[in-house]
Amino acid sequence: MQYVQDMSQPAKTPRATSASDAPESAASTRAAAQRLKMRRELAAAAMELFATKGYEATTVDEIAAAAGVARRTFFRHFRSKEEAIFPDHDDTLVRAEAVLNAAPAHEHPLDTVCRGIKEVMKMYAASPAVSVERYRLTREVPTLREREIASVARYERLFTRYLLGHFDERDHHDGNDDPLLAEVAASAVVTAHNHVLRRWLRAGGQGDVEAQLDHAFAIVRDTFGTGIGAGRPSAAPATAAVDGAATASAEGEVLVAVARTDAPLDEVMRTIRQALKSG
Repeated sequence: MQYVQDMSQPAKTPRATSASDAPESAASTRAAAQRLKMRRELAAAAMELFATKGYEATTVDEIAAAAGVARRTFFRHFRSKEEAIFPDHDDTLVRAEAVLNAAPAHEHPLDTVCRGIKEVMKMYAASPAVSVERYRLTREVPTLREREIASVARYERLFTRYLLGHFDERDHHDGNDDPLLAEVAASAVVTAHNHVLRRWLRAGGQGDVEAQLDHAFAIVRDTFGTGIGAGRPSAAPATAAVDGAATASAEGEVLVAVARTDAPLDEVMRTIRQALKSG
């Protein structure tokens, strides 16, 4: 995976700001803040009802009433009751994309992506008690779990597009693994984030989650930052184990890893690195 620094987008010329823009910008900021406040209030009402009455027994009308608003107000903010317990994902996705768009030209794309996904962790860490309760609910209710998976997929697509845009896509030939490696690297960043997040949530939202996240990202950066595996010749399958196994195919195209869900992330990544090196 060859990183091409000079492919960074040229800096955009800031639009001149007129005096008339200021009131409009301030009004837009207030409206966004009010919207997020209402979404969070609806989410808090929904989570409380889910916890006391159960998810299936709770209705949209009850959520709206508990938040002190009309049913139509609920549907202005959410399309369904399961969507209501994830009030911040849309805004967080926007913030993550803003981090990518404002990245300095000299920064390695993987570092940028790691900074971008930190916006997601900030969202959870801002309200530990709420995040822990949300985690409990998503473990118990399959519909909520599916909604969570769909939200994670949006981040992964964003980061994959970003990484693909920073590698030489003009180099079209057989064996060019840049698209594959960009997608795998984006998945690795998301997986590392989610591993740390789950561990933090299981601990009741206690601990230095930012330090844990930085450690996880260092492992991902060390593994994928230089495009490990690009142009690797064919070799016999190899295996390595950490309460499981990792196997590289003879064609060097597929890596299958099996590990315990509670295995430390650095051990899982070491298994993958060993299998790639052996391949």
